Amino acid sequence: MGLARGRWRFGLTAGVLGSLLAGALAASPGAAGAGPDDTTDYTIDVDTARTGAKIDDSMYGVFYEDINRAADGGLYAELVQNRSFEYSTDDNSSYTPLTSWDVAGTARVLNDGGRLNARNRNYLSMEAGSSVTNSGYNTGIAVTRGKRYDFSVWARTDASARAPLTIGLRDSTGDLATARRVTARGGWAKYEASFTATRTSANGRLTVRAGAPVALDMISLFPRDTYKGRENGLRKDLAQKIADLRPGFLRFPGGCLVNTGSHEAYDEQSGWQRKRSYQWKDTIGPVEQRATNSNFWGYNQSYGLGYYEYFQFAEDTGAMPLPVVPALVTGCGQNKATDDDALLKRHIQDTLDLIEFANGPVTSEWGRKRADMGHPEPFRLTHLEVGNEENLPEAFFTRFKKFREAIEAEYPDVTVVSNSGPDDSGSTFDTAWKLNREANVDMVDEHYYNSPQWFLENNGRYDSYDRRGPKVFLGEYASQGNRFSNALSEAAFMTGLERNADVVKLASYAPLLANEDYVQWKPNMIWFDNDQSWGSANYETQKLFMRNVGDEVVPSTASGTPAASGPITGAVGLSTWATSAAYDDVKVTGEDGGTLLADDFTAGDGQWRKATERGSWTVRDGAYVQSDETAEDTLVTAGDKNWQNYDLEVKATKKAGKEGFMVAFGVKDTGNHYWWNLGGWNNTRSAVEKSTDGAKQTMAEDGTTIDTGRSYDLRVEVRGRQVTLYLDGEKWGSFTDDKPAEPFRQVVTRDKATGELIVKVVNAQAAQARTEIGLGAGARAAPEARVTTLTADPAAENTKDARPVAPKTSTFKGVDDTFSYTFPAHSVTFLRIRTK
Repeated sequence: MGLARGRWRFGLTAGVLGSLLAGALAASPGAAGAGPDDTTDYTIDVDTARTGAKIDDSMYGVFYEDINRAADGGLYAELVQNRSFEYSTDDNSSYTPLTSWDVAGTARVLNDGGRLNARNRNYLSMEAGSSVTNSGYNTGIAVTRGKRYDFSVWARTDASARAPLTIGLRDSTGDLATARRVTARGGWAKYEASFTATRTSANGRLTVRAGAPVALDMISLFPRDTYKGRENGLRKDLAQKIADLRPGFLRFPGGCLVNTGSHEAYDEQSGWQRKRSYQWKDTIGPVEQRATNSNFWGYNQSYGLGYYEYFQFAEDTGAMPLPVVPALVTGCGQNKATDDDALLKRHIQDTLDLIEFANGPVTSEWGRKRADMGHPEPFRLTHLEVGNEENLPEAFFTRFKKFREAIEAEYPDVTVVSNSGPDDSGSTFDTAWKLNREANVDMVDEHYYNSPQWFLENNGRYDSYDRRGPKVFLGEYASQGNRFSNALSEAAFMTGLERNADVVKLASYAPLLANEDYVQWKPNMIWFDNDQSWGSANYETQKLFMRNVGDEVVPSTASGTPAASGPITGAVGLSTWATSAAYDDVKVTGEDGGTLLADDFTAGDGQWRKATERGSWTVRDGAYVQSDETAEDTLVTAGDKNWQNYDLEVKATKKAGKEGFMVAFGVKDTGNHYWWNLGGWNNTRSAVEKSTDGAKQTMAEDGTTIDTGRSYDLRVEVRGRQVTLYLDGEKWGSFTDDKPAEPFRQVVTRDKATGELIVKVVNAQAAQARTEIGLGAGARAAPEARVTTLTADPAAENTKDARPVAPKTSTFKGVDDTFSYTFPAHSVTFLRIRTK
């Protein structure tokens, strides 16, 4: 996870595909006879006599990062929030050591020599008669009638004094279980009790009342019923939803957790540094001795869910573990290389120790630590990734080579994975790929978050990749939303991933999990609160592909969708983002040289429309000024939506703020336009972005930044679908927007174990697709096929209360060497056809 191009600014929007994906649902699976206005005819020809790329068992997996409260308050089953009083303003400006706790009487959090251990810095000191109550996550602590819950606490009293502790579990209407009592005495020790819930509630509170002065730490409440019954385990419903995907691999722990913050240790020498990169040795051993850390996404991470639990979860789900370690180059907006040779050597040795922890014999130092935690058998680690989305490719690669050299010298069978930065293209991407190719890297991790339109346009992205070059790990991708239209576009793209399975060896949607009350990022695959969870439309699509992969591609071709292409048309516009800017001398000239618009603002702003009603636009000193430095997307427009083949000229000056300025063209409305974003992304680079129903994709970019107070001359030439851009008279860049957004995509694979052909078809349009499918005379197919179909309104979203996007299974009787099948509008369909 990183602050990728589409996500930093626009990742929280949920776009749809507009006219391409709009319209009512068409006929049911296999139905025929629809009228010509809502049916498009296709052919699919399958060459069953040939074999295409082999598909590895690990092709599709999951990427787990602690974002959106995915760990504490999520997959990690602990019900108490801030159980060891370690919350700090380092984590979030609103946090205190007593966040999520209510105090009655006298209780203070102390950080002194009386603590539980050096890494567990804070503890709670309570006077007699005082109590503390924890509110858990979301609406409270969720319990289910008849289920067991295990309480534990570390406590200390003075000398031989006794401190009776009464533990209660209740909600606003009364007790949720019979209160329990333990008695603490002497030095730090762990005390335990168990509850059986007498009622079901999502609003519980846990209270600990002290009968005498006492020090407390690690106040915990765990459901007995964790996934696979593991101690310190995982929340069962969330873990099961992930397991139901049948993931081929589990990439963890990040993401931005890996390549942000300090790379120092959590110790006295570093000043107990809280904002650190995720370092695996902090996360193993007894939970009360594990470090705490500030999570990049704005909260605290306890490391109760750590590397041992990740490895265990991978094993429990049959997934290949794929850990990611820091490369001492930060990303995600921090973009700093650490030059400390001793620190680099320490991290390289930590990585070697990690491999030993995963694979080493019990006679080795780190293999023994694994065995002591309960797993004497190795975890069979075969892949390991160094770094994540580094924006400094040269600095990253210098360090990556040292990691790889050390790993290959000691563990030659471990595949060391590199990356190509946070975007699907651009200078960082190109430089990173050049370095990876020249060094013969085994595998490169690509990440991108783009619009649904981009995914429909880029099905053939990997068709032209070098078959002899590094393999691709598509470690993070998603379109910008959780609607079914988003899932359809991703499904169409996945047919291209499978077709190129000789190049794309691993792929995972991201992010995986989101607690609905603690969201830093949208979209996400699985949503939850404290007692419920639900898979998004994207989850259902991913699940269908992951459970029906096949072993090899069977070559197939399909006819295309008839489409009319015309020139870019639209009005022009001006905008800002967290910046104040001034515009002057706007001129639009038609291809015949005639003036379409000329405005020096001496007559006011009467030619302009405030499209978003954001910002503060006024004419001042002969210029059109947007003065609100906090406002985002302040678009104003002028001209005709039918304009085409024109030149736009404008003078722009940044007055103040974080970014630069934007000029728009091809403007249809607030969600459908192009804009040239100069000095965007906190004034780190510039790009032309295309917006389709609010979802963005990048058409061209470079590293241009904008100076405050300087006037820039901008010129945009639009010719057909070709756009050329000039900055101060010099050509800045150009692009041609002519990729077809093909809504009908297919791939065919073979399942050797069952002898089935799996015909996978995505129809991401409002028309049903009447299709003639040819299997060839030698196919010898059984007449009956098993069918799984996902179809819904393109705007449909799964929620905790409704699941409009869900698979339906059926049987199709009519398979032959050549047969006809009508795929519904807005659908993903898998036909499993048995061959003899």
